[in-house]
Amino acid sequence: MDKDEVLKHSPKLNVPLKNRQRYVLGDKAMQKMAKSHVFLSGMGGLGLEIEKCQAWDLGTNFFLCEDDVVNKRNRAEAVLQHVAELNPYVHVTSSSVPFNETTELSFLDKYQCVVLTEVKLPLQKKINDFCRSQCPPIKFISADIHGIWSRLFCDFGDEFEVLDTTGEEPKEIFISNITQANPGIVTCLENHPHKLETGQFITFREINGMTGLNGSTQQITVVSPFSFSIGDTTELEPYLHGGIAVQVKTPKTFCFEPLERQIKHPKYLIVDFSNPEAPLQIHAALLALDQFQENYSRKPNIGCQQDSEELFTLTTTISETLEEKPEVNADIVHWLSWTAQGFLPPLAAAVGGVASQEVLKAVTGKFSPLCQWLYLEAADIVEFLGKPECEEFLPRGDRYDALRACIGDTLCQKLQNLNIFLIGCGAIGCEMLKNFALLGVGTSKEKGMITVTDPDLIEKSNLNRQFLFRPHHIQKPKSYTATDATLKINSQIKIDAHLNKVCPATETIYNDEFYTKQDIIITALDNVEARRYVDSRCLANLRPLLDSGTMGTKGHTEVIVPHLTESYNSHRDPPEEEIPFCTLKSFPATIEHTIQWARDKFESSFSHKPSLFNKFWQNYPSAEEVLQKIQSGHSLEGCFQVIKLLSRRPRNWSQCIELARLKFEKYFNHKALQLLHCFPLDIRLKDGSLFWQSPKRPPSPIKFDLNEPLVKTLGYLIHSVLQSRNFFFWFLQSGDLQMAVLSFEKDDDRNGHIDFITAASNLRAKMYNIEPADRFKTKRIAGKIIPAIATSTAAVSGLVALEMIKVTGGYPFEAYKNCFLNLAIPIIVFTETSEVRKTKIRNGISFTIWDRWTIHGKEDFTLLDFINAVKEKYGIEPTMVVQGVKMLYVPVMPGHAKRLKLTMHKLVKPSAEKKYVDLTVSFAPDTDGDEDLPGPPVRYYFTHDTD
Repeated sequence: MDKDEVLKHSPKLNVPLKNRQRYVLGDKAMQKMAKSHVFLSGMGGLGLEIEKCQAWDLGTNFFLCEDDVVNKRNRAEAVLQHVAELNPYVHVTSSSVPFNETTELSFLDKYQCVVLTEVKLPLQKKINDFCRSQCPPIKFISADIHGIWSRLFCDFGDEFEVLDTTGEEPKEIFISNITQANPGIVTCLENHPHKLETGQFITFREINGMTGLNGSTQQITVVSPFSFSIGDTTELEPYLHGGIAVQVKTPKTFCFEPLERQIKHPKYLIVDFSNPEAPLQIHAALLALDQFQENYSRKPNIGCQQDSEELFTLTTTISETLEEKPEVNADIVHWLSWTAQGFLPPLAAAVGGVASQEVLKAVTGKFSPLCQWLYLEAADIVEFLGKPECEEFLPRGDRYDALRACIGDTLCQKLQNLNIFLIGCGAIGCEMLKNFALLGVGTSKEKGMITVTDPDLIEKSNLNRQFLFRPHHIQKPKSYTATDATLKINSQIKIDAHLNKVCPATETIYNDEFYTKQDIIITALDNVEARRYVDSRCLANLRPLLDSGTMGTKGHTEVIVPHLTESYNSHRDPPEEEIPFCTLKSFPATIEHTIQWARDKFESSFSHKPSLFNKFWQNYPSAEEVLQKIQSGHSLEGCFQVIKLLSRRPRNWSQCIELARLKFEKYFNHKALQLLHCFPLDIRLKDGSLFWQSPKRPPSPIKFDLNEPLVKTLGYLIHSVLQSRNFFFWFLQSGDLQMAVLSFEKDDDRNGHIDFITAASNLRAKMYNIEPADRFKTKRIAGKIIPAIATSTAAVSGLVALEMIKVTGGYPFEAYKNCFLNLAIPIIVFTETSEVRKTKIRNGISFTIWDRWTIHGKEDFTLLDFINAVKEKYGIEPTMVVQGVKMLYVPVMPGHAKRLKLTMHKLVKPSAEKKYVDLTVSFAPDTDGDEDLPGPPVRYYFTHDTD
C-alpha cells in the first residue's frame, strides 16, 4: 500500500491563481487551508481524484503513463511530480513505505486531516481510533470504490464547530412594517420574499420609530414567505418606516461518532428519494465485501456464482447485526460480487470531488460536513444489460480491464467508437477530456473522434481548477493545450481541436452534416444563451445532449435524449433581475446598485463616448468639412457630443486634475443637492407616506476633502486614467482625431479598471449611506464573476460521464438521472429526467418536440402545393404557415390569399446554398373562437433529391 503526504500547503496565497476559489471559500478559510497538513494514503484512481504499475492502472490513474508500467515504478513516486505541478505553492512529498496493521501511527499526529483510500476496514478502524485520541482530534475521511459501488465516511470528532454552514452571503431584507405585539411580526417589502428559515438570527439597522431594535439580534420564526416573527415589541416605540434586517451567521456544532459505532448504526445521506432503502442495503453489502476480503484475501471473482452466493450469505449475516436491519437486496449483492474487482473512473471523479470538499471543510471549519456516510453507485449501467455473459467482463490484459469489469466489453467498444462534440474547454471541459481518456472514448482505429472547441486563451486564474493547464500554458489556446495534455493520458485518443465559438455565425462549420455525424453533444458552457442555442441545434438534428454547470459548490447535470426526454429549452429559468434605470440613476439602495452605476460610468466615459467620437470622424474625415456642413444648416448626427468632448478635452496635467475635480462635484455633490431640491426630506406622497423611506435612501452631498481616502483614490484614478494610463488619450495624426476605446477587463489588476469602479462605487455608497464594498467584492459584482472550485467541477463531470455511458448503450428512459448538488450543505439529489410530452392535434395525430415532418418540393412548388402536400402526407390541413417570425400565410391577413399561388422559393427567398427551410404550421381549432392547434416543425426541402 502506498503512503503519500499531500496538500502540505505553503502559507503564501497566490491571489490571481485562486480568485474564483476565494469567492467560494473566503480569505479566512483560504488562509487556514494554506497552513494545513493533510495525509493521503493510496495512489489509485480514487486517491488521485482526491488530490488529484500495472497496465490496469493506466485506465484508472490519469497521471501514470506506459513508461511507468514498463519500468514498474511505484505509483506514489510516479505521480509525485505531476501532482506537485498542479500548484507550485503546495509542498507535496511521497513515501512508498508499507502502510499496514504493524505501522506505527505516531507520525500522523502532525496532520490536521487523514484521508484513506484503498485501505482495508480493520486498518481504517485502527487509524480512526488513533485520530480520535489526539487533542484536538485529527479529522478522518475514508473513501472506497468497488466496481460500480462507492462509499465515503467522515469523522471530525465528538464536537466540530462550523462558523459558516452554507457559505452564502448573509441575506438583507428591506422592511415595510413591524407590529407592536408579542411576538412582533416583521413584514418585508412587497414581492421581496425574505428566504429565511425558522431558528435563524437577524440584526436590525436603519429602523425609524422602533429604534430599540437597531443593533439588536433576534431569533426568527417564519410566518410566511414575506413575514416572520421576533420577540416582544410591545414596550418599544411604534414603527414608522424604513429598516433593514440582516441575517447573522452563527456557529454550529456537529457531533460525529467513531467508525466502529457508525458501522452498526450508520447515519447517511440519501441521494435518491425514490429509493431511500438503498444506502443501508449498500452499507450492509459493502461490509460483507470487507469480510469476504478478510476471509479469502481477495475480492469475489468476476461472474463466479459461488463467490456471489458467499457474499449474499455474509450480507444476510451482517444485516442482522445492524441496529436498523435492512432487507438484503439480491441485485446489489449480485452486481457487487460481479464488478468488485473493477474500477469505474467517472464514479471515482464524482466521489473524489465530494471527498475533496470534505477535506476543505475539515481544515477550514467552513460549510456543513457530511454526517457521516455517502453511497454513490452506477447500478443503472448494469441493471439494463439484462443477463450478460461472464466473458464480457473478463480481463483482456489491456488498460481497460478495470473498466471492462464494470460495464462489459461491448460497452467498452462502443465508447471507443464514439464521435463526441465537446463545447467548451474550461474547468468542466478539462475534466471531461480526462474522463474520455480513461474511458477510451474515440480510440478505435476505424471509428471515433472527439471534436472540442473553445475560443478562449488560458488565464492565470484558470490554473486552480482547470487541471490540464500549467503556468507555461498561459495565453495559449485552451482547446489545443488541453488536447496535448489529454494525449499524454491516453496516446490512442483522437481529438480534433478548434478555436471557434458555437453560434449562428459558425453554422457553416458546425452545420447539419457535422451534427448528424456526432453521437453525443456535451456542453461545458458558462452561460444560458449558448446552452439554448446548442440545444436548438441538437433538437433540429436529433442528437443527444449532456449539459452541466457549476457555481461555487453548487452543480447540476441534465440528460437530453431524442424522443425520450424534454429538451433544455423546454424549461426556462426566470430571467435575471435587471436594476431599474431610475434606481441606478437616482435611488440606489444596495451596494450592487452603486457598483453597476460605476461600471456604467466606466463604459460611458471610456468605451461608448470614444466609440461615438471615432465613428463621427470616420463619417466626416476633416474638421473643415464638418464646419462647412454646420454653417450650411446640415444636422449632423452626434455632432453636439463630439463638440462637447473636444471643448472639454484636457490638454495638460493641470487640466486633467481640473476635470477630475469637476467630475467629483457633478456626481457626488451637485447630484445630491439637485435631488434634495426636487424631493425635500419631509416631502410626502399623496397617501401621506414619506417619499424618502425604505428602500429609497436620501443622499447626502459629499464635500471635497483631499484627506478623505476615497476622494484621493478617485481623484488619482480619474486624472491617471485620463493621462498616464492612456485610458482617454487623444491622437492627432495626419489631421485625424481619434480617442482610445477601452474594453472593460477585470482580470488585469494593473489597468486600473476595477480600482476606478471600486472608488466611484464607494463614493456613491457613502453619499447614500450604503455599506461600501472592498475591491474583491466589487470585482466579483462588476465583472459578473461566477465563483468556482475544482471539487464541484470534478463531481459534476464524473456524473456526466456516467450518463454518457448510458446514452452510448442506448438505454431506456428509466435509466437516466439528472442531478443537483450543493457540496457546501451537503446535498446530492438524483431525479428522473423530464419525459417528453406529446401534444395532440386531432384524429389520433400527435407530436413531440423531437418530431419533424418533412415535405419535398421543387422549383415551381407553390404555397398551396405545400399545404396540400402536408394534408396528403399527414392527414391534416395547415391553416397557418410561419417562417421564424415571418408569417408566410395567415388567412385573415389582407393579401395572404394571393400568396397561395406564389412559389415557395419566392416566399422564403433562400440563399443559394440553402437546401431546406424549417417552417411552423398550425391547424384550425375544433371549435370556432378557440386558438389554432399547434403543429410540429415542418422541414421543407426545395428539391426532391435532398434530405
